Amino acid sequence: MSESNQLLVRRIRNGTVIDHIEAGKALIVLNKLGITGKDGDIITVALNVPSNKIFKKDIIKVENKFLEQDDTNKLALLSPNATINIIKEYRLIEKRNIGLPDVIVDIFKCPNLRCISNSEENIHSNIRVIDKKDIILKCSYCSRIIKINDLVS
Repeated sequence: MSESNQLLVRRIRNGTVIDHIEAGKALIVLNKLGITGKDGDIITVALNVPSNKIFKKDIIKVENKFLEQDDTNKLALLSPNATINIIKEYRLIEKRNIGLPDVIVDIFKCPNLRCISNSEENIHSNIRVIDKKDIILKCSYCSRIIKINDLVS
């Protein structure tokens, strides 16, 4: 890699690096994961970074935050080829490849406002993944077919 293509981003001591995010989606990922920076920890976002694997990618580094399984499931919907790297004391201790689960429970609401999961009955959303390649989902309650853009818009 030439010197002009090197990424000059500070290493993090403890936290999470989300790598290989689909180019242009890092800000959506931050929003859907509820990462705002209001807690004072450093967040580094790199957009449209050259990548040997996927041409261009986004990268997010969040100090002192470790993603939970629900966060991983959200990320799988937003950028299924992303990877999560957990860093402790400047060392990579865990690398997670993302994969869509078969069912997504209580992470996203069904976009059908008339669905029972959107009522005040305290029913948790239950969305089945029916096509992992094209990311097509189906509400278990109202049977609405859901595209990923319905959840992130």
